[in-house]
Amino acid sequence: MRVAIVGGGIAGLATAALLARDGHDVDLFEQQQGVGGRAGSRSVGGFRFDTGPSWYLMPEVFDHFFQLLGTSSEEQLDLRVLDPAYRVFYEGAPGAAAPAPLDVRADTDANLATFEQTETGAGRALTAYLGSAREAYDLALRHFLYTNFTSPLALASPAVLRRLPRLLPLLTRSLEDFVARRFADVRLRQVLGYPAVFLGSSPDRAPSLYHLMSALDLTGGVMYPQGGFSHLIATIARLAGDQGARIHTGATVTAVTTADTARRRPRARATGLRWRDADGTEHTHAADVVVGAGDLHHLETRLLPRHLRTYPQEYWDRRESGPGAVLVLLGVRGGLPQLPHHSLFFTHDWHANFDAIFEGRVPNPASVYVCRPSATDPGVAPADHENLFVLVPVPADPGLGRGGADGSGSPQVEAIADAAVAQVARWADAPDLTERVVVRHTIGPGDFAEDLSAWRGGMLGPGHTLRQSAMFRARNRSSHVEGLYYAGSSTIPGIGLPMCLISAELVLKHLRGDTSTGPSPVPRPTAEVDHRRRRTRRSSQTGWSAS
Repeated sequence: MRVAIVGGGIAGLATAALLARDGHDVDLFEQQQGVGGRAGSRSVGGFRFDTGPSWYLMPEVFDHFFQLLGTSSEEQLDLRVLDPAYRVFYEGAPGAAAPAPLDVRADTDANLATFEQTETGAGRALTAYLGSAREAYDLALRHFLYTNFTSPLALASPAVLRRLPRLLPLLTRSLEDFVARRFADVRLRQVLGYPAVFLGSSPDRAPSLYHLMSALDLTGGVMYPQGGFSHLIATIARLAGDQGARIHTGATVTAVTTADTARRRPRARATGLRWRDADGTEHTHAADVVVGAGDLHHLETRLLPRHLRTYPQEYWDRRESGPGAVLVLLGVRGGLPQLPHHSLFFTHDWHANFDAIFEGRVPNPASVYVCRPSATDPGVAPADHENLFVLVPVPADPGLGRGGADGSGSPQVEAIADAAVAQVARWADAPDLTERVVVRHTIGPGDFAEDLSAWRGGMLGPGHTLRQSAMFRARNRSSHVEGLYYAGSSTIPGIGLPMCLISAELVLKHLRGDTSTGPSPVPRPTAEVDHRRRRTRRSSQTGWSAS
């Protein structure tokens, strides 16, 4: 079939690659001049900044995706295990000295020992916690992530039914409560609760089923692809092109075109797109299938007429966005050994922190995330310099404004950035950090809204609360337009690069008529693929890339 894909983020690129490999005729349209979407990149003054995701988690999902394309993660990426996986800096209670930073290591036994040293009995409690997390993670991979929820009976497997007494409480209890019943020390609670932020939520809003995230970061699962996440995006774009997909950048889709079916449901069928090129010239593109792989709110409320919207504005008015963000990209002269690749800066009263974000106020101080990719990848900064990516969670509110170079962003965005950089300097004992900054660029919620068409300017998409998770999340097929599908963080299975890869596979399963709940079967390698793999391995050993 002829397939048109709207959006060139990781979900759109992955969908293009999978559908083209399955024999479809695929064109992808991206409004920006480059692909990547939220997983973008920016080069300034010899520094190369990833402007989006920076945690490589759920490696099994990446492995499976590459296998579906006849290759492997090993062939395509140079992955490094991070140790420490990350460092946590704490504010400390009012009037008290801040506790020493805590390192989460790549070794599970080391993390058990750290928990035990922090709180007597916490090592034993963490062993049980991680066992539960691994069971939940494995169950999710086999039964809840790779499904379109089109066949309820498919979910009623013996494995699911057998675990139902333990599974139901995980859906009705918050992650915060689940953690608090097992650990008393606030620092350990924060380490175990923070993964909710990766899901666009907070520990008191996310279901405790998401404690499964700890099966990843506390057991040696944090890696980094050399070249950064922009290299990951470029790799998937190249693979999509190798399969025959055509990628059009500077191509803004203005409408999904349809034809009436003379039936009540579906009311119409997709016939293609209208789009505008960089010169402002309008075009049409015929297609049998359209995949909206960008922001679902934008597609539904801007690209479809009202009577064909499965998710009209009224739907979004009742939904909860994940947080927005102010991003601060810093090029720094000299070293910063205080900061490993990933660092988290936790405020003591993070209830107030999260409440402020979800009630529309900027937290002060904020719990901040810092990535120093130059700790692992020398190619992201000039010699004797550091590359810092600072993320400040804020309300999803484009009214906070846009960022800019060298302090030229909106006053609110720049003030938030100033406070965050000063906070990192104090807590990490780098008092001269501000004076050593040679490159600075900020990105605000207004940029997410304008450049990425992000709903409410959010950095992630709809948060993973109970009624916005699994089968309760927006489905990935239009109820009113035959041949219109969705992929990306707005739809099932949800937020994050691995989830977006799965969402691409779910579109593939729809077109195949596959109602299974697990990953698609991996094709057996052909002799040609085996030869290419051997050639790639030989060339990588000599420093030459066959690609």
